[in-house]
Amino acid sequence: MSGQEPRGGHRDNVRRNEQGRTRNRGQSGPRKYSAAAPGQRKRAADPARLVAFKTLREVSSADAYANLVLPKMIREYQLDRRDAGFATELAYGALRGQGFYDAILATLVDRPLAELDPAILDALRLGAHQLLAMRVPKHAALDETVSLARAQIGAGPSGLINAVLRRVSAQEAAAWTEQLGNSAASDSERLAIEHSHPDWIVRALRGALIAHGRDASELEALLEADNLAPVVNLVALPGLGDLSGALESGAERGTLLADSATYKHGDVSRVPGVKEGTVRVQDAGSQVMARALAAIELPEAGEDRYWLDMCAGPGGKASLLAAIAVQRDARLTANEPALHRARLVENSLDAVPHDYWMVTGEDGRIFGGEDYAGDYDRIMVDAPCSGLGALRRRPESRWRKAPRDIPELTKLQGELLDAAFNAVRVGGVIGFVTCSPHQAETRLVVEDFLKRHENAALLDTSAAVSAVMHQDAPPAGHALAEGSTVQLWPHVHGTDAMFMAILTKKA
Repeated sequence: MSGQEPRGGHRDNVRRNEQGRTRNRGQSGPRKYSAAAPGQRKRAADPARLVAFKTLREVSSADAYANLVLPKMIREYQLDRRDAGFATELAYGALRGQGFYDAILATLVDRPLAELDPAILDALRLGAHQLLAMRVPKHAALDETVSLARAQIGAGPSGLINAVLRRVSAQEAAAWTEQLGNSAASDSERLAIEHSHPDWIVRALRGALIAHGRDASELEALLEADNLAPVVNLVALPGLGDLSGALESGAERGTLLADSATYKHGDVSRVPGVKEGTVRVQDAGSQVMARALAAIELPEAGEDRYWLDMCAGPGGKASLLAAIAVQRDARLTANEPALHRARLVENSLDAVPHDYWMVTGEDGRIFGGEDYAGDYDRIMVDAPCSGLGALRRRPESRWRKAPRDIPELTKLQGELLDAAFNAVRVGGVIGFVTCSPHQAETRLVVEDFLKRHENAALLDTSAAVSAVMHQDAPPAGHALAEGSTVQLWPHVHGTDAMFMAILTKKA
């Protein structure tokens, strides 16, 4: 042995311990030591994945909204454009796909998922999304998720996460879909798993399609559209902003209505006019609703100077209405009872000359009192609702809603509509809007309202909406009573699933 050359180096580089074993075999120069203790090695979390994980933890533990938490996290960790995009897809994708991923994980974990540490479950969801729905190599998805778990949860849980995710990676998403679908008890349960919606929402959306005059066969296309990341929509406030700078920055003209654009190139705050508030981010469906209320001709002559947005937060429709009010020498009252949302309304309206608007903080039902009888010519009632029409925009909301929420919401919607009917003058108009296609929050609210008020009438909402949409936009109206209502759809119009009915008070 003494006469042999040690493998990997010269004999004079060899060190032996007291038992004669070599140390630092093949290494020349002084030994280099890791600064980390053994238990801390390979514990660093990739920043983009860390941001996504922390976003999920805020959503899970504090009922936070991802669209509010994630941008702050991206700024805090100073992610560049590429990493910000990765973190966004990872966080939003894991939240949208939660039902599908949980159904898979439930077959691989030896206890109910509710008994897992919530942080472990969030890490598993992030890993599953990378493995099954992103162009991330399997080894990277596994290694990075386990490293994240070591750093944020601990070495013990990381072992469980590694074992479970290796079993997730044994099949592609299509194979998991087939396996889970074959064990589903009903078609709605199969669709719920495959498209990651709660079963009750799948059934509600099928009923909504039928109630609004569409074919139930569209259900799968609607569910698929709910899982697509929404494109950023822009609007220039009439008379105050223009889209030329946005178009020069890569935005494209909107296909649904004039004076709108879509933007797909990262940080929208860099678009000219956005920081100044004269160009705003607003879903195209929301733009349609505000413009339709402003555009419809009042059924009876009289003043058209006093407008009310009864539930104005966070202020998108209010800012558009206020800008149009300036052009017509009208005045907008933007009412929002929640203080933090009222501040958002004020920020939204700040770019509009202040003489043309005011923000109030009342419960909207106060407008049902005698002090407000007949005070307004146009009223927007964008009523609190389940938000089932904005599932693509708020990915966590589908897991927070329950059927028991609907009756309380529809009661409030009816009360707000009654208050608006008191506050509108004879011959004035009310735009009743919900970001939901659920028939209990749409057609049924309007039908019940018309039964309560003999001197109320539904106008041709379809014509009003069509007047502000491009001529080649798909028709959206359907008959109800002597007028019509409108329901927009993600899979048809590329918007949130927004409902509108324009009503008037007869003499």
